Amino acid sequence: MTALAMIDLAGFRLGAPQRAGVLTMVPVFGPAYPGVLSPRDGVKLARVDGYGTVILRNPGNDGVAIVPLHVGYVQDGAQNHALCRSAFLAAGQELRFEDACCVQESVGGYLGERDQWFFTLPLELRATALALRGETNYTKLWPAIRTLNRSYRLPGRGHLESILARKRHMLTQFRSRLELVAGQLGALFFLGSRLVGAEIAPSPAFFADVWPALVCFAYGPAAMRREPAAEETAEPYAVTTLDELVALREAELRERAGEVRGWIDAANWAAPAVTEEDRYLHMRLCTVDGERVAGQVVLADERPVYASLFAKEIV
Repeated sequence: MTALAMIDLAGFRLGAPQRAGVLTMVPVFGPAYPGVLSPRDGVKLARVDGYGTVILRNPGNDGVAIVPLHVGYVQDGAQNHALCRSAFLAAGQELRFEDACCVQESVGGYLGERDQWFFTLPLELRATALALRGETNYTKLWPAIRTLNRSYRLPGRGHLESILARKRHMLTQFRSRLELVAGQLGALFFLGSRLVGAEIAPSPAFFADVWPALVCFAYGPAAMRREPAAEETAEPYAVTTLDELVALREAELRERAGEVRGWIDAANWAAPAVTEEDRYLHMRLCTVDGERVAGQVVLADERPVYASLFAKEIV
């Protein structure tokens, strides 16, 4: 994993690549980090206090929560917001995010699916959102959303639900086509041969919570837009016995894994700028800003506890 040289990944390993059209996901396995609550347990939306201010709370009696980077919340009967940054939430703490961004330019067209408890900003918006952290202007992401919608041949409004809701039946297919593996606590995402995302969680439970939002809404839209009109029909295996089929399949998996290792080495995600943003006990929240990659990481004694890194430009 030399492409991620800005953080120490000793002890982490990669699983077998999975492919769904142009989107490839490589599972990441490694040691879990104790004491960090999963988002479903430790990160609750308390309320949206006017435009641009989101208040989250950790309802637990012990354990710290890490707010997933670029998480967005769906509200019934109110405009929806997303965060530009990650944060720590101590047990019982309530935290105001006054630099949140509204993702609906005007009233109406709400993200109405009640079961969608949170989403992650699409890949194409993440570098812009991260750069706007700290800026208290709830309309700040609308220009980028308008541009993104036009690229999907949708009305050029600052309504993110034009993609996330209207295309949801297509986006949720990525969750079934790419399988969450037992013990998985991270993933590398590729569009074609290009590394576009690296996600690491403190535990498999944490990653399982953010998995649908990442695969369907962060990386799914960019993959959906690049899907071929019709996937080629695979040729049947020319084998006569089960042993021959197993051997052929194993060779195919080895070839794909070697191909992906080449993609990782070619990514060269060097990050010259790493800025500390916050601390909780011995953990540090840092922002990564390189020529090709941006995002945020949580480090404990230089070990990555949480990481959400993404390509700054998508071809």
